[in-house]
Amino acid sequence: MEKAAKRIKDYIILTAAACLYAAAVSMLLDPNDIAPGGVTGIAILLNRFVQIPTGTINLLLNVPIVALGLWKFGVRFICSTMYALALITVFMNLLSPYGAVTDDLLIAAVLGGALIGAALALVFRSGATTGGVDIIVKVLRTKWKHIKTNVLFLAFDSMVIIASWLVFGDLTVAFYAGIAVVVSSVVMDKFLYGSDEAKLFFIIGSEPAKMKQRIMSELDITATIIPAVGAYTGNEKEILMVVTRKQMAPRLEEIVKDEDISAFMIITSANEIYGEGYKDITGEKL
Repeated sequence: MEKAAKRIKDYIILTAAACLYAAAVSMLLDPNDIAPGGVTGIAILLNRFVQIPTGTINLLLNVPIVALGLWKFGVRFICSTMYALALITVFMNLLSPYGAVTDDLLIAAVLGGALIGAALALVFRSGATTGGVDIIVKVLRTKWKHIKTNVLFLAFDSMVIIASWLVFGDLTVAFYAGIAVVVSSVVMDKFLYGSDEAKLFFIIGSEPAKMKQRIMSELDITATIIPAVGAYTGNEKEILMVVTRKQMAPRLEEIVKDEDISAFMIITSANEIYGEGYKDITGEKL
């Protein structure tokens, strides 16, 4: 029952994401000659040479790529992807006749890119893709897990932007296509990784017990005590290792200052955290 409820929720999210994606392409980017990278960008470029709707071209281009996804990830994954892809095709073809909601290239690029980034993130969170480069990226990520999703998207999108410059013969629209791609990448990155960003503290002070108690009681987070020995003095020390979300970091710093003004503190960024209160380590890495 719980699994069925989750699947229903995922498909509702996929439907909303497909609508966002289609609206961004059909009402902002495509009518302004802005190719937002990926297979959709290629479909926009091909649409200028053949009398076939952009949504339909996008679907046809995805057929061999979806076959690749079927081979690599199985039927269940592809069912979700085909559902998202079919809805995107339908929504794009339905919305195209309405034309652009704005002819301001900057507004179209920024808003269109933001909507695409949000839509892609929602689709990825639901365990699917929108087809096209999404599947190719997912395949590549199975081999190179250390490369973030948005980096791979940028590589593919850059090639489409260069192609759009050649097709339209206009550096201006290619420039705005680049803006759309960057905005999309940033928004997607924030949706996928932003909530996991945290601060990692290493604290060496004379009052680790008091600090630990205040951290646990006031911030409702825990800490790890690491035994250590000073290289110069040879004295035994305790290092407090604490991970906290960015918005709570200033409060942690204040606790350290209150308890030991001479404490040695190292603060660094942690991009991904797995464990209670953060991401599930058994889940798929996006």
